[in-house]
Amino acid sequence: MIENRQGFIARYVKIIVVLAVVAGSSSGIFGSVIEAPSLAIGFWRLTLGVPFFAVPVLLKQRYTLKAVSKKEYLLTFVAGAFLFGHFFTWFNAVKLTNIASAVVLAALHPLVVLAITVFVFRKKVGVRPVMGIVLALLGGALIAGLDYNQLSAGNFAGDVLAFLAAVFMGVYFAIGSEVRKTVPGSTYVFLVFFACWICFTAGIILTGTPVLGYSTKDYIYIIGMTLVCQIGAHAVFNLCMGYVDSLYVSAWESGESVFAIILGIIFLGQMPESWELLGSAVVVVGLLYYNYSTNLEQKEEKNEL
Repeated sequence: MIENRQGFIARYVKIIVVLAVVAGSSSGIFGSVIEAPSLAIGFWRLTLGVPFFAVPVLLKQRYTLKAVSKKEYLLTFVAGAFLFGHFFTWFNAVKLTNIASAVVLAALHPLVVLAITVFVFRKKVGVRPVMGIVLALLGGALIAGLDYNQLSAGNFAGDVLAFLAAVFMGVYFAIGSEVRKTVPGSTYVFLVFFACWICFTAGIILTGTPVLGYSTKDYIYIIGMTLVCQIGAHAVFNLCMGYVDSLYVSAWESGESVFAIILGIIFLGQMPESWELLGSAVVVVGLLYYNYSTNLEQKEEKNEL
């Protein structure tokens, strides 16, 4: 059963990543309509999401937990802590700025992954893929720069939080890619989600944030966010990193901006400004060029061999 599932992911991993991107693009919509505070959202999102992976691992795959080294446990907890940082800043960002700005800025995490890949893991990345990612950065800078003029509306604070969400996401992806080389997908997802849940629980206790007493609507939206974003996106990204590297997943995940803007128009009636559309277009072009140049360099490497 597990081998069949792994074979399926390996065969269709690129398609699965894109579908996960579509699922993840709804995160901004959910986050902007839920009135509960960020810590409560994250606590319930992880409380509902962790059992989906904890139960099968603890019942049928406990041997995988014994095989995880102390270093891998430590790295997994660190990754979970950065995932907590991403969720916390992201949930607050979408409440302070519009979906288009938040998503495009938060989608800049490939730059963080790129920096860690090159300077920490000492891996070679071609000039052309880097050019694609830099182009995406310019698109995000266009949005943030023009949005700065709207300080009175509080948008700049939301943009800063969205950018921090990108930084946290990048580190989380980079660490996960390394750990996934030796730790099975479902086991890693369980451990990293559990670590993130611990962080949210600690935050709830330290701040005295209530976890009950919110509207029925909020709890329904949180359940939807858990199923679509936590399981349909984040869990899938982590599973896919066993078959493609973190930079590939991170770059494609940045494509959420396009779907998020469309969803924002449909469900929130939130029309993006002209500069946000222009910045989004630049980001998309950069990411498409990144994907094209990456595939091209992989073909060139195969021909050299």
